[in-house]
Amino acid sequence: MVVVRILVNAIIMVAEIAAVAGVAWIGHAYPLYFAAGTAAFAFALGLRLEHARLRHELPFYFGERSAAAAGKGAGVLVPFVALSSSLVRAAVAGIVALLTFSGTDGERLTWIAAVFGITLYAATSLLRYLTVRLDARPSRWGYFRLAAPLGVLYSVGLALAGSFGVVHTPGTIDLGRTIFNTPVKPSVEQASELLFQLKLYIDSIVVTLLRTVVGADWAPAVGVLLSVNVLTGFVVAIYAVVIAEAVVGAEDRLL
Repeated sequence: MVVVRILVNAIIMVAEIAAVAGVAWIGHAYPLYFAAGTAAFAFALGLRLEHARLRHELPFYFGERSAAAAGKGAGVLVPFVALSSSLVRAAVAGIVALLTFSGTDGERLTWIAAVFGITLYAATSLLRYLTVRLDARPSRWGYFRLAAPLGVLYSVGLALAGSFGVVHTPGTIDLGRTIFNTPVKPSVEQASELLFQLKLYIDSIVVTLLRTVVGADWAPAVGVLLSVNVLTGFVVAIYAVVIAEAVVGAEDRLL
């Protein structure tokens, strides 16, 4: 029996790693489809989770009498707010996913996929740990609480890649050359490449400004926290929820 449990655990772990690698590969190979899928997952998850959250939070936002009145109108208020917020999150998630994986620098995109995959595996592992140790609900923790920490982890990963020369921050001349060489009607890859270069350039300016506030030693670390790359944490969190829910469900059924 113990051998069977070990074998099943190993199979589930391999399937989890394969799912993480598959998500990163799809993002790298098919950025448009990945962005569309991300938006769809974000909308579906958000609509369900936001609806449940809002129904439980009405007493927190309203007084006793107002909460009772709001409760009567929850059949209209809650679905409307849940739908609105889910649509906004889905749009943001799709755009961020596209900007993360689309571009013209193949080597950089490969490393981005690797950093994304590592961050995603760390997220699914954390959600599994919270579920086993604290009986946490992966979907609620992943969707509402882990996006920002995962974004910081992803940003740190890209910063480390940059320190090894994998991701190159453009100078003013390089950025100007990219803008000049971008067609008037660019493709999705060309537009994304330009936006990615702008993002790197803006991050470098932020770090330069931070040196006057926190000093040269702390500026890069604070810059990682303020980087636009942190937004990718929301994309990571969405797929972490999907994979973690599947893994936890498989463990409950098979173990």
